[in-house]
Amino acid sequence: MEFDSLDEKTLRLRTGEKWQQYPPDVLPAWVADMDFEPAEAIATALRERLDNADLGYPRAFRDTGLAELFVTRMADRFAWHVKAGDITPINDVVQGIYLGLLSIAERGDGVIIQTPIYPPFLRAAKHTERAALICPLRMGGSRYEIDFDDLRDAARKGARVLLFCNPHNPTGRAFSQRELEELANFAVENDLWVISDEIHADLTLGDTQHIPIASLNEQIAERTITLMSASKAFNIAGLCMAFVHCQGAQLKKLFASIPAHTRGGTNALSIAAVRAAWTQGGAWQTSLRAQLTSNRDTVARRVGVWSDFLHQPPEATYLAWIDCNHTAIADKPYEFFLEKARVALSDGRAFGRAGEGFVRLNFATSSALLDEILSRLEDAIAEI
Repeated sequence: MEFDSLDEKTLRLRTGEKWQQYPPDVLPAWVADMDFEPAEAIATALRERLDNADLGYPRAFRDTGLAELFVTRMADRFAWHVKAGDITPINDVVQGIYLGLLSIAERGDGVIIQTPIYPPFLRAAKHTERAALICPLRMGGSRYEIDFDDLRDAARKGARVLLFCNPHNPTGRAFSQRELEELANFAVENDLWVISDEIHADLTLGDTQHIPIASLNEQIAERTITLMSASKAFNIAGLCMAFVHCQGAQLKKLFASIPAHTRGGTNALSIAAVRAAWTQGGAWQTSLRAQLTSNRDTVARRVGVWSDFLHQPPEATYLAWIDCNHTAIADKPYEFFLEKARVALSDGRAFGRAGEGFVRLNFATSSALLDEILSRLEDAIAEI
């Protein structure tokens, strides 16, 4: 697959929300779907299922081999050694956030949420009637950082759970070992359960490395629900499969208190796709990360000269978080770019109060389409 060979007309034939949400004169750079075709190994595996009419009830998860593949992948990529018996399949990571909150916290319990944050974090606390304790990340010298003073205040207010996102959406932070160790110590000292969304773990850029927080030591591992998926890294989100890792008798008992059928079931196509991704998709993903790193650098170079706009290049993900708060469009940058540039970005307000005045740009597309997106934005800015 040539990642730069995308054709806009072909992309507009796709029926998913990314290319169908807005009118045809709008270029979509919002929802976290990549425009790239999946690895040929995945496409082949899906075709084989269809050719064999192999769409009946799949075998039990323990017989699919996916738990063992998860174990191997974690060891090879992150030096994280887990057990197959500690892996549970679910339909998607957001479902895992809800299940985690329902199983390890009671109504009214405090949940620490570090904004700006992927909107389902905020919705999950509201929908499950847990109390959101908002602890915004702070801007350090050149990147967002965890505000541990805020976290300690939240712990005194009755926090029971830390909802964590690493790599972080939307800022693109891949937290360092030092930061993670301090966060893990905080969780242990304050008797917090951790739900860690690590769906972008495979999408680190350049030389950045991902470190699962549960890999640090047994103490934090036994109080952490880790959520991972092949969906973002291999562009197969619509096939709906994710994985929960939790170990330790108490945590496993709590998570199992939610009836198993609420997690949904695995399906034949997702099993085939994930197996192909994890066994044959390595070269494709290496090329993908090179493309995304190049696109990340292009965005940084061009946004860097926009007067009064601020942007810190992400260490992971394919999402650029752009600060418009010092510009004339600070009050409604999403609406401005949609109307004047005909580019659909993600509205920062959806990411909590810390996202006001921001937009999020998805740069997982071809160089040509990215150039068109950025050129439209630049033309609109020139008219301010």
